[in-house]
This record gives sequence, structure tokens and C-alpha cells, in this order.
Amino acid sequence: MASWPSLLSGLPCPLVRPQQIFLALMSSADQPVLPQGAGYGVVVGIGLFFSAFMVGLTAIQARYTSFSPKNSEEFSSASRSVKPGLIAAGIVSAWTWAATLLQSSAVAYKYGISGPWWYGAGATVQVLLFAQLAAKLKLNAPYAHTWLEIIGERWGTFAHLIFMFFGLATNIIVSSMLILGGSATVTDLTGMHTIAACFLIPMGVAIYVVVGGMRATLLCDYTHTTVLFAIILTFVFTVYATSDKIGSPTKMHELLASAAAARPVPGNAHGSYMTMRSKNGLIFGVINVIGNFATVFQDQAYWQRAIASKPASTVKAYLVGGLAWFAIPFVFATTLGLAAVALTGDPAMRTLTPADVSAGLPASAAAAALLGKSGAAVLLVLLFLAVTSATSAELIAVSSILTYDVYKKYIHPQATEQQILKVSHAMVAFFALCMGLAGMIFYFIGVSMGWLYTFMGVILGSGVVPIAICITWSKANKWGCIGGAIAGFVSGLIAWLVTTSTLNGGVINVTTSGGDYEMLAGNLASIGVGGIIATAASLIWPEDFDFESTRALNVASRKPAHEKSESLDKKLDDEKRGSVDVQSIDEEPLVVPDPDLDPAALHKAFRFAAWSSVLLLVIMLIIIPLPLFFASTIYGVKGLTAWVVIGIIWCFCSAFSVVLYPLWESRDALRLISRGIVKDVFSGGTGKYTESAPVTHA
Repeated sequence: MASWPSLLSGLPCPLVRPQQIFLALMSSADQPVLPQGAGYGVVVGIGLFFSAFMVGLTAIQARYTSFSPKNSEEFSSASRSVKPGLIAAGIVSAWTWAATLLQSSAVAYKYGISGPWWYGAGATVQVLLFAQLAAKLKLNAPYAHTWLEIIGERWGTFAHLIFMFFGLATNIIVSSMLILGGSATVTDLTGMHTIAACFLIPMGVAIYVVVGGMRATLLCDYTHTTVLFAIILTFVFTVYATSDKIGSPTKMHELLASAAAARPVPGNAHGSYMTMRSKNGLIFGVINVIGNFATVFQDQAYWQRAIASKPASTVKAYLVGGLAWFAIPFVFATTLGLAAVALTGDPAMRTLTPADVSAGLPASAAAAALLGKSGAAVLLVLLFLAVTSATSAELIAVSSILTYDVYKKYIHPQATEQQILKVSHAMVAFFALCMGLAGMIFYFIGVSMGWLYTFMGVILGSGVVPIAICITWSKANKWGCIGGAIAGFVSGLIAWLVTTSTLNGGVINVTTSGGDYEMLAGNLASIGVGGIIATAASLIWPEDFDFESTRALNVASRKPAHEKSESLDKKLDDEKRGSVDVQSIDEEPLVVPDPDLDPAALHKAFRFAAWSSVLLLVIMLIIIPLPLFFASTIYGVKGLTAWVVIGIIWCFCSAFSVVLYPLWESRDALRLISRGIVKDVFSGGTGKYTESAPVTHA
């Protein structure tokens, strides 16, 4: 192997990066499992396939249903008509990042069985609690396009701009994690150039988002979720039933015990991988809970799904979606994360460095060791689908913010329908480019997906409580919430940097700042200071806001049908007298009032969301894990088998709820589309949807 000086000679010093050194030191045994063409084939080929597929679905939707993506409301919010099953599938898909598959497996590799639990539970409770915000959104601002519109309407421009920083920062960090995780794994498995992956992944997704908007995004989410569950279950049964390397929970237990004997896990009971008593696992759990509050409550992608859903079923969608999502990281990491540990020393298993683990590569290494090139190829497709579905959610989310909270609010308040739609399309393409640039920047400065994942709560956590109480609490104090968000942001950064300096002899860099205690201090300070200041100020100086102005948001263009009819009659009379141009009659579309917006029913839905989500939070974060933590139990063969079987059952239930249930609830729409296609084929093109046809919602 070449010496360090010879490796570094000829490289300009300012351009030497850890990635260059790592690549230079790679042995022939560490070469990619798949050829480079496979990477480009998946990223470009499958990307274009799904783009064409979604464009086709959008054309079918436009011809055979009442929904057209040429309408800005349909483009950004799917006409607020989507049923709970499809929304739940969209939530599962949007929340399944690259980190969901890669980081969950990495913490399983580091901490054992506690890692998948803390990853899954620590990122599920936020979606469950978001059901409360979704109910309040429908009650307090049923026609809002973004959560920032509500902030601006209630507290004015300054607050709107402050919280826009948190919103866009959330989208940029989430997008960067998607691109970093996806590109790292594509490069690891195929040797595809990382920078090419950073740009090609979002650009392919942007095509069908621009064409189909929110409904195309949800249909894409559903398609990806279906394939995702199929592949996860394939890996599960391979590892625990058919593999000649593992093949059963008993063999997995034996191999994990051997691995613990050779390399005990620091902070775990007896160094075992098969215990919930993991100090570092618990620390990760706290960081995970805090950080994911920020990326759910401040990510427009989740508000977008609440906006797109039917009011009566919004709460149901988020509860079902949250519980269904838990199975993905829990089962996937319990499978491939533990398999990476169990196969340590196997000739087919590559040696993983700390940098590999931080980049989330244990899952890809285990897949390649278990199934060779086929395993690597399947994981590559799985990861690509996860990344692209979450990417589509981020693209439409940021497009809505830039369109409604920047362009329409500050640049062109009187923008027409076509102007809004044109800007929405442009912003999708613009943010796709920004995603590629952000991924490239973090790659070149040596920041990994794992580092970003634990860091996100440091700078985003302070906005969680102020945003939540603005939407839900009439007494929330404007300046207390603004001050809390800013003070929490500063406190989080200070706590993070001071802890890093103290624990690492004054050395602050990417490596030292990414430790568990450093990130824990920053996360706790950020969300704690922000929440305390906002809540205390609201209790001491309460406002008395009645939400009438937020309920009136965008209502001007959504008058009830009978009022529109009276207005239309008046315009016709005036036109006969020559005082109105007949073309102005059709400026505003007729909108039927939504019978689901019943305040009593929405209050009831909020109460149900409150007690059910809080109960589930207590169960998942306290009742189940903490007794197991303090008991310091090390699972035997039967315990590990039960753990695995429970995960598999949960995975099947999740698949039924977000794969089969959406098909059942959309049966009327599917029947309508089928009849239209049959008429087009056999009756001379007479299948096009008309207003006389029954209206159904997909």
C-alpha cells in the first residue's frame, strides 16, 4: 500500500478532503459490488421511468376525473380532498428518508436492538402528535396553503420572516440528508460519482412534480411505499428464514453473542447487542426525539398533507400513518443493522470504519454480504425509491412556501391563477437545483448524513413550541414566541459549541462536534429554552386571539356556491346593461362549501387526537422502553425471536393499512376511471369526464 506522503503528493493542500484520503486508501477488496453503470441506470433510468409513469397517471386523472393539475389549488393541495389511506401512505413515504433506512441500521450496528426501537419510536411520536396540529389547522385555518400563512396572518411580517427562516432551514437540512444518504450509498454500491448522484436524484423527481403537483406526489408516494414494504419483507425473510449465513433468530442470537464477546458494546449491559440497557442508545433516543420534533412540526411537507386531506379524516390519517411508519426503521434495522454485526468477519462482509457507519453504510454492506450483487441491487432500488419519494414531498413543500409566502405575499399580491401556477412550477425546478447544490456543499466539507441527523435539532428545535402554540392556543404571545425561537437558536449553538470545546480539549471540528453528549447538549438547550420562553411569556402576558382572521384566509376566492350564483346572476344582469365584460363572469370558480368543516366535529377530532397521541407517546417512550432499560435484561433466543416476530407482524399490519386500504377507499374513483377507459377504447373516445358524471375523490 502506498505511503501517506505519496498519496498526498500532487494534491493541492486546500483541496485535500477526508473522502479523497479514504478513496485513496481503499483496497481492491473494498471495490463497489455493482458496476458504475448500475448506479446511473437506477438513478437515471428508474427516475425517468417513474417520471413517465406519473406523467401518465396525471393525464389519466385530468381526463377521467374532475381534478386538473392546471389548477393551482389542485397543484399545491390536491383540492383538499384526499382520503385518509392515501394521506397515510404519503406520510409513510415522506417520513421514509435515506436516514430512515441507513441511520436506523447504523444505530442498530452501534447499539444493538435498542437502536431500532429508539429510532422508530423517537421519530413516530412526532407524527402522532402532529395529528393535533392537523385537527387545529382544519379548525383554525381550513383554507391556508402553508403554516407560514397562519403565522403571518396572526403575528405579522416580522414573525412571518423569522419563522420562514426555520421553515426553509428545515427543508434544506432534510433535503441535504436525503441527498447525502442517497448519494453515499449509490457511490458505495456502484462507484457512481457522488456529485452526479447529488444532482441527478432530485432533477428526475422534479419532472413529475412539475407536471402533476400534489396529487401526483401522493400517488408516487403510494407506489414507492408499496415497493418499499415488499423489499423490506424480502430482506426480513432472507435474514431470518432462508439465508445460509444466518437463516433464523437462533443463529442470529449466536452470532451476535460471539460479536459481543469479541467487541463488547460500550455502555450496554455486559456489552451485549441483545439488551435495551444501552446508555448511548438512550442518549441517541433523546436526540432523536428532539430533532424529529423540529423536522415534523416545521416541515411544510407534513402540513401539506394535512392541507390536502379531507377534514373529517385528517386525524385518522396521521395516527395510521405514524403507527405504520414505525415498522419500517424498526424492522429494517433489526434485520440489516444486526446482520451487519452478525456477519463481522465473514469473507463476504466488508470491514466498516467509523466513517462508513456515520455515512449509514452497514445496511448496504450487509445486503451485499447476504445476497451478493442481487442484494446490493435490491437495496439500491429500495434506497432510491425512499429518497425520491421524500424528495418529491420536499419539492412540493418548498414550492408552496416560495410561491405563497414569498411571491404572492411580498412580490405580487394580486397574482392571477396562471401566474401562481407558473411560479409554483418554477420553484419546484429551482429547489431541485438547490438540493443538489446543498448535497454537494456538505459532501465537500466532509459532513455526513449521520452528523446532520443529530445536528438538526440544535438549530431547528427552538421553533417547535412557538409554532405549535401559535396554531393551537389563542393565548400564545407573539413576542414571547419570537423571542423564544431566537433565544433557543442561540442557546442551542452555544451549548453545542461549549460542550464540544470542553469535552475535546478546545478542539472544534466536524469529528469532535458530532459526539453524543455534544449533540445532546445543543438539542436540549435549543428546544428547552425556546419552549420555556414562549410558554412562560404566553402565561404571563396572554393574548386573546379568536382565529377569525386565520379562518378567513383565502376564503374570498372560495365563496359558497349559492353566494356565487347570486353574484353570477348580478353580473349577467349588469352585462345585459352593458356595464360588465362577459369574460369577467368566469373569473372565480364555483366552490361548494365543505360539509366536513363542522366546528363541533373538528373540536371532537382534536380531543381524540390529543388523548390518543399522548397515550401512544407515553407507551412508546416510557412504558415499553424504560422498564426494559432499567431491568438490564439480556435477551435469550426466545426473547430475540419474540422481538423479531412482533416486528414482522407490525410490518404486515402497516403494509395492509397503507397499501391495501387506500385501494379499498378509492374503489369508486378507480371504477370511474375504468369506465372512462373502457368507453374510450370501445365507444369512440367518449370516456372523458364530464360534470354530469358522479364526483369521487381519489
